[in-house]
Amino acid sequence: MKPLYDLAQLREIEQAHAADGLMEKAGLAAARMVRDLLREHEYAVLVLAGPGNNGGDALVAARHLKAGWHQVTVVFTGERASLPPDAAAAYDAWIADGGEVYAEVPVSHPVHGHWQLVVDGLFGIGLTRDLDARYRTLIDDVNALGLPVLALDIPSGLCMATGRVLGAAIKATHTLSFIGLKPGLFTLDGPDHAGEVHLDALGLEGEALGHAAGQLVDHPPVLPLPRKLNSHKGSHGSVGVIGGAEHMVGAAILTSRAALLLGAGRVYCGLLANDAPGLDAGQAELMLRDVAGVPELSTVLAVGPGMGQSNRSLDVLREVLALPQPMVLDADALNLVAAHAGLKQLLRQRIPGSTVLTPHPGEAASLLVCSNAELQADRIGNALKLAQEYQAVIVLKGCGSIVAMPDGRWFINHSGNPGLASAGMGDTLCGMIAALLAQSMTMEEAVLLAVYLHGAAADLLVEQGTGPIGLTASEVAVSARELLNRWVYG
Repeated sequence: MKPLYDLAQLREIEQAHAADGLMEKAGLAAARMVRDLLREHEYAVLVLAGPGNNGGDALVAARHLKAGWHQVTVVFTGERASLPPDAAAAYDAWIADGGEVYAEVPVSHPVHGHWQLVVDGLFGIGLTRDLDARYRTLIDDVNALGLPVLALDIPSGLCMATGRVLGAAIKATHTLSFIGLKPGLFTLDGPDHAGEVHLDALGLEGEALGHAAGQLVDHPPVLPLPRKLNSHKGSHGSVGVIGGAEHMVGAAILTSRAALLLGAGRVYCGLLANDAPGLDAGQAELMLRDVAGVPELSTVLAVGPGMGQSNRSLDVLREVLALPQPMVLDADALNLVAAHAGLKQLLRQRIPGSTVLTPHPGEAASLLVCSNAELQADRIGNALKLAQEYQAVIVLKGCGSIVAMPDGRWFINHSGNPGLASAGMGDTLCGMIAALLAQSMTMEEAVLLAVYLHGAAADLLVEQGTGPIGLTASEVAVSARELLNRWVYG
């Protein structure tokens, strides 16, 4: 896992090392990356320098590129007199070296249309408000050039804390993040704008960086131990799945199959539908039965897939929430909790750390009584609110899923692709988490591994030629089994 830093931490680090020439180091690192990205015959670069320190980084990069015989066109959108001291020095050094600045992209410039790459240094990590019309137009024009773009620290117009687009944002092909990685690069709109993310810590490490606010899960965080030869199905736990009301039996079946494929010793599927089948012909190993007998047979419960919101579903959930088993609540279990104060209270009364909630943004917004837009505007903060309110582990699904812990720690998942945006994926993830819990992993271990594995399984399928268009939840469960065995057994 890699550390993720919030704005306050980064500002503190910058202030503590103000005398270390960080802007010169950042500009030089940017120039080196530009040279790495350009092909041998390419030499013309458009540099966008904004009104703050991010613009100073860009001006230093421009100076180094010019010294290396590159054709550099600088568009400077600020005022020299208003620049911070380091950025003003970078501006003066650019001019002293014979550099020119333009107030806007020069359509009549001799090399217009012949740039091979754009360096984006308009706005950095301090941007929190929507951009005005001038900058939205500039960013739209730059995006329309269709050129490779190297963004410095973060694509201009993207909120570093949340990944939200602030009116308009540069679509970079590469982002060079300085000092530490920023959360907004990896969640919500960040991955669509950041391109490939690189890190240059500018020589800072260890104590100089301090303790990070969060973590990026970019590899399997933990793995179960290889199984003993002397084991049996009872050694690997029992998962009970509760859901599958009329016309939604498939959701509970998907969850149950995923739990079986991820190694649960036994899986009981308790279906609410009056006409529920007694056999899953596609997975005969599952034990399908009425809901009533499932909890007492199960060491872990997965509750909600296809559950519906009928009075019977409400009664079942009320009984289940009073049980002591670790459980994963998904889908309609979350919708019912959001709609009934009594269920909220039962959920709060459960043993702290014994529950996982896996909402998509709409379900999370219902639980927090806010709009979907408000929820998405601060995915990390809102996931932490839910974790603290219910003393549960939260998986806020979406691009860059957030895992939030009741103690205030948080993680962003870095696996997965757009193929996961299809029906049943959440049901599969629910079963995967339950299966790992049943195999004696801790709540934190099971959730982090399942979320990463879920995305990595989809990535493996795409690598093998399946998807992302048309990727199915059933395929992801099978791929997850393949990948987990590969990781554990080599």
